[in-house]
Amino acid sequence: MTVNRTIPKSFIYYFAVVFSVYQLYASLMTPFPDQVHRAIHLAFGLALIFLIYPPTVMQKGGRSLSIVLSALAIGAGLYWLLQFESLFVRAGSYTAVDMVVGGIAIALVLLASIRAVGVLITVIAGVFLLYALLGDYMPGFLQHRGISIERLISHMYFTSEGILGTPIAVSASFIFLFILFGSFLDRTGVGEYFNDLAMVVAGRQVGGPAKVTVFSSALQGTISGSSVANVVTSGSFTIPLMRKLGYRKEFAAAVEASSSTGGQIMPPIMGAAAFLMAEFTGIPYSSVALAALIPALLFFAGIWIMVHFEAKRLGLRGMKPEELPKTRDVLHKLYLLTPIIVIIGLLMTGMTPIRAAIYSIVSVIAVGAVRKATRMSVRRVLDALEDGARHTLGVIAATACAGMIVGVVTLTGLGLKFANGLIGLSGGMLLPTLLLTMLACLLLGMGTPTTANYIITSTIAVPALLALDTPVPILAAHMFVFYFGIVADITPPVALASFAAAGIAGSRPMRTGLESTRISIAAFIIPFIFVFSPQLLLIDTTWHEALIVTVTALIGMTGVSCGMIGYGVRAMSAPERLLSVGAGLLLIVPGLWSDAAGLGLLALLLGLQLMLKRRAEVRSESSQQSDESR
Repeated sequence: MTVNRTIPKSFIYYFAVVFSVYQLYASLMTPFPDQVHRAIHLAFGLALIFLIYPPTVMQKGGRSLSIVLSALAIGAGLYWLLQFESLFVRAGSYTAVDMVVGGIAIALVLLASIRAVGVLITVIAGVFLLYALLGDYMPGFLQHRGISIERLISHMYFTSEGILGTPIAVSASFIFLFILFGSFLDRTGVGEYFNDLAMVVAGRQVGGPAKVTVFSSALQGTISGSSVANVVTSGSFTIPLMRKLGYRKEFAAAVEASSSTGGQIMPPIMGAAAFLMAEFTGIPYSSVALAALIPALLFFAGIWIMVHFEAKRLGLRGMKPEELPKTRDVLHKLYLLTPIIVIIGLLMTGMTPIRAAIYSIVSVIAVGAVRKATRMSVRRVLDALEDGARHTLGVIAATACAGMIVGVVTLTGLGLKFANGLIGLSGGMLLPTLLLTMLACLLLGMGTPTTANYIITSTIAVPALLALDTPVPILAAHMFVFYFGIVADITPPVALASFAAAGIAGSRPMRTGLESTRISIAAFIIPFIFVFSPQLLLIDTTWHEALIVTVTALIGMTGVSCGMIGYGVRAMSAPERLLSVGAGLLLIVPGLWSDAAGLGLLALLLGLQLMLKRRAEVRSESSQQSDESR
C-alpha cells in the first residue's frame, strides 16, 4: 500500500485502531441508528484514505489538502450524528446546508475512490451521475426526464438508496469484521502456514509448485477479498518456484492469477460478495455460501487438472524433499486452522455473520495463545486492529462509489431500461440473453474490485435475467453475474490479476491474460450450466443428487481440462481434443442421458489413447531392437 508519508505514522496508526474498536463496539452494542452508523463508518474510512494514500497527479496540495479532506470527511459524518432527528423530520425538504454537506460528501467519495481504488470506478460513477442529470438528452431506451441537482444530492447522501445504501451497510457490518478476522489470522502466521500446508500436501506431486499455488490460493480465498492482493501476496513465492521447475513464464503467471481470482468465488467469504448477495436476494447467508461450494470446487479442480496434465506434457517433476517444509512441523501447527473451522461451523449453524465473526476473532486470540510464537500480545492485537482498518479502506471507497451507481439506477429506472434493452436485443431467448449479460458483466467488471463489480453487475444485469418469460432463479442469476464480474480480473484487455502476475513473472501481460482465460475456462462454462441446471447450486435437489452431480461434473472437468491442454494418456490430436472437451461438457451438464453420453465418449477416447500409446511403445521397442541387431 502506498502511504502518504507527510502525515505522522503514529497518528494514523492509532486513528485506524480507534476505527476498528468503534466497529467492534458498534457491532456488539448497536449505539446508533443504521444511517448514522453508516455515515460514521464512511467518515472514518474516507478520513483514513486521505491520510494514508498520497494525492494523485490531479489532486495537488499534498499534506494540507489531505488534512482538509480528512476534516471534511469527519464533518460530513458528524453532520448525520448531530442532525439525525432534524434530517428525519424534514425528509424531502432539505436546506441549503444539507445540499452543501451532501455535495461535499459526493465529491469526497469520488476523490477517495481515485486514491484507494483507481480511476476506472470513479469514472464509471461519474458517468452515472451525469446520466442522472442529463437523462433527457439520452438516446433510445436510455432516455428519462432528467434529475435536478438538488434531488440528486439528497438521494445520494440523505436516503438509504445512495452512498449510505445497502453496499456501505454491508461494509459497515459484515465485511469490516471479516476483514478484521483475516488480519488477526495473519498476525498468527496463518498466511505463511497456508503455503507450508500446500507444499506438504501437493509439493511432491507432478507439477508440485503449480499445485501448491492452486491449493494455497484456494485457502487464501476463504479469508481474502482481493484477487490482485492474493497474486501479490503468494505470487512472489510461487511464480519463481514454478519457473525454476520448468513452467513457461506465461503459464506460471496465469496459474497464479487464475487461482487467486478463483479465491474470490470460494466460500465462506467470496471476496465479501457473499454478504452482499444475501442482502440483495434475501436468501440466508449460509445458503448462499453452500450454493457456491460445488461451482468453486469445480473451478479449482479444473485448474488443478490442467496444471497436472501440463506438467505431464512437459515432463516436469515435483519438488525434492529438501525443498519442502518438514511434515512434522506443519502438522504441529495444524491448530492454526481452528478459527477458520470455527467461523465456517458457526455460519453453517445459522449464526449471524456479525456474531460469527466476533466469536471467531476471539478464537484466533485463544488459539494463538497455544504457542509463544503465535501468541497475541497487546502490541499484536493493536497491529491487527490497525491492519484490519487499513485493509477495509479500498472496500469502503468501492462500496460508497458503487452505492452512487445503485442510487442512480433506482432513481432513473435504468435497471429496468437496461433489462428491456437486453431482452429486446436477444429476442427474449435465454441463451442470447445470457451471452449478452456475460459481455456486459465482463465490461462492467473490468478494473473494479470484487465488491464493487458485483454491486454494479447485479444492479444493472440481473433484472434482465429475472424479466425473461422463463425467469432464471434469483440465486442463479446473481451467481451468474458475480462469476463474470470476477473473471474480468483475468480477461483481457483489462486483466488486473493477470497483469500483476505478469509483472512478477516478467511475462508479456496480454499473453498472460489469454493464458489465464484458457486455464480458467471452467469459470466461463459453469455459470451457464447452473443457470440451465440449478442443481449445481443445490437448488431444489437432494444431497444424493448433489453428490452425483458433483462427481460427474468433476469427471467432466477432467475431460475439458485434458482437451484444453492437449494431453491425456499421451499427446492429443485436434479431433481428440474436441472429443475430450465435448464429452466433458456433457458430464458437467446434470442429467442421466448427458452423463451416460459423456462417460461413453470419454471411455472411447481413453481406449483410443491407450491403444495409440501402446502402438507407439511397440514401434519404439521394434526400432530399438532393429538398432541393436545392426
